[in-house]
Amino acid sequence: MSHPTTRPIGIDLFAGAGGFSLGFEQAGFDVVAAVEVDPIHAAVHYYNFPDCAILPRSVSDISGDEIRKISGIGDRSVDVVFGGAPCQGFSLIGQRILDDPRNALVRDFVRLVTELETDYFVFENVKGLTVGKHRKFLDELIETFESNGYRVAQPWRVLNAANFGVPQNRERLILLGARQGLPIPEYPQPITRPAGSKRGKQEELPESPNCRDALDDLPDIEKFKSLKKIDFVATEKWGKPSQYAEFMRCLSDDAWEYGYRRIFNSRLLTSSLRSNHTDTSRRRFDETEPGKTEPISRFFKLPPDGVSNTLRAGTDSARGAFTSPRPIHYAYPRCITVREMARLHSFPDWFRFHETKWHGARQIGNAVPPLLARAIASSLLDTMEITPQRPDRVIDLGSEKLLKMNMAEASKYWKIDVPIRSRDRTDRLHKRRRE
Repeated sequence: MSHPTTRPIGIDLFAGAGGFSLGFEQAGFDVVAAVEVDPIHAAVHYYNFPDCAILPRSVSDISGDEIRKISGIGDRSVDVVFGGAPCQGFSLIGQRILDDPRNALVRDFVRLVTELETDYFVFENVKGLTVGKHRKFLDELIETFESNGYRVAQPWRVLNAANFGVPQNRERLILLGARQGLPIPEYPQPITRPAGSKRGKQEELPESPNCRDALDDLPDIEKFKSLKKIDFVATEKWGKPSQYAEFMRCLSDDAWEYGYRRIFNSRLLTSSLRSNHTDTSRRRFDETEPGKTEPISRFFKLPPDGVSNTLRAGTDSARGAFTSPRPIHYAYPRCITVREMARLHSFPDWFRFHETKWHGARQIGNAVPPLLARAIASSLLDTMEITPQRPDRVIDLGSEKLLKMNMAEASKYWKIDVPIRSRDRTDRLHKRRRE
């Protein structure tokens, strides 16, 4: 794969479906490589970013030279490496937390940043890393970056996606770093305050889009019987979009920002497989006040004039394969769809996810909201003194087969050996029933 682009280039580690990738592309970067160990997530990323080199392996098994070779960038300078490495371990007193084997992926993030000699890096993680015993881990991580020739912007920041135009409260730790000798980037400044929140210190800021802005124009899924079996339907039954929904539907050229236009069918309502709720559940959902939690399921009911709670990923099959707790719709007695989650996360409608609710919800819950990623990437461009350019090239999306694979099929596609897990057997059973 060759990348003769003149746009700055980025590499996405722990890429998932591509929230970080999309935000950086929208800001004006070309994401030339994405590393994602889960074959299903890698397939979905490849569908949405068919020009990006996908490395469906663990970061522990990859070198900087391999990323350069597979992406086709050769000796070209890498402008930024970004990603959210999971950190799980805490060593005994007297030991370095970063040396805990469970934190190997974080060390590999530092290693690849160093091997690629990237100019800048962005490290994303949970807010909890900043408090209690986790704080020692954060301090060690910053020291490790600095001992490898990178300066970290201080003080580090916890950014809320709702401060950057996203209709969701989602706080994440962000570390910005620059190679020694380069100017240290600044964190992006908030442009909105969470809709429905008290004004407080951000009273001069406009409100972010709210849940009604995000979802009200979407067709009512329960009017389409086909959505019981498949996750998409062609329809003209769209409502009047808010300014935010117009952006999500890409109804104007400006909605593509500095990213590449995709060829997609704007009549398709995608990622909208229906859920089978009991009458009892529907009654409980209906009786729950917006902005409150339903006491039995513990599902949060979206406030139409406020923002969503943090959308979570659930667990993978190694930890029980628990489905992420999707919120209750403010207007209908049901949980929201994957597409509605995507709207609340700032993924545009052309962006597709795995056809199953379980995988699709995980891909969104694990992702950095693209609008937050775009704000971070734009701050980097300011530091680099680069003016983004809107590209002329239009990209066709990948094969829809990439959105339907179970683990065995995705592993075979990528020619890697991954054992079939119990969840995959369930996926195959559901697929046969639909057929």
